[in-house]
Amino acid sequence: MKNKKSLGQNWLKNRAILDEIADYACDNGSAVENSEKTGVDLCLEIGPGLGFLTSSLLKRFKKVIAVEYDSNLAQKLPGSFPGKNLTVVNEDILKYDFDEISEPYTVAGNIPYYITSPIIEKVLTLKQKPKRVVLLVQKEVAERIVSDKETMLSLFVKNYAKVFAGMVVPREEFTPPPKVDSQVIIIEPYNKPLVDEKVFSLIKMGFKAPRKKLIHNLAGLKSKEELGKILGKCGILQDARPGDVKLEEWAKLAKNLE
Repeated sequence: MKNKKSLGQNWLKNRAILDEIADYACDNGSAVENSEKTGVDLCLEIGPGLGFLTSSLLKRFKKVIAVEYDSNLAQKLPGSFPGKNLTVVNEDILKYDFDEISEPYTVAGNIPYYITSPIIEKVLTLKQKPKRVVLLVQKEVAERIVSDKETMLSLFVKNYAKVFAGMVVPREEFTPPPKVDSQVIIIEPYNKPLVDEKVFSLIKMGFKAPRKKLIHNLAGLKSKEELGKILGKCGILQDARPGDVKLEEWAKLAKNLE
């Protein structure tokens, strides 16, 4: 089956790697240190493609729902797993109605790089959140999410979930090989976000010029002298840049700016 570049289709066929990704998605072994036990029977797979990861997931979960955008692949996939409890849905994952799922579930997928952020945003803001989300993404994006150097994306994810870095998958393992390496991220959503929208409005303002000092980005809120005092009260250095500030510090800052 020829891949479609426009859909970011790169097939991963290494069974050992696929099994490890599936292990992250369930409770096999201690794949995720300090993680919660999910204890669920259902996995929703994003973009199953030719079904390589699907095969590993079906060995570990009683049920798999596979959401595939490519109608040709969606039509062929059930025939690869006769007798298995597999439901294939031909739909864009960004339009899929997760409220149709009526039991606890996890999410797994080797996802196209170009829609990584929208997928993460969608699954973390669902009303019925998954117990765990395991995604194979561009290595650079994974590093940005788990890094101590914060970005808007990393702060968004850390507001909604615990996040862990998983295995790195070299580009040579894919057919055809992409231009960059990939990495697994494991996300375990909280029941509710740690901070509210008011804090995130401040974060957006703070990141309007990420390379500038935070005190300059917030200049319209208070005088420089007042801002300096407030930053100090929150334990934030006056020459800190937005990426130096942790989520809990943003929350303190928002409260002290009221």
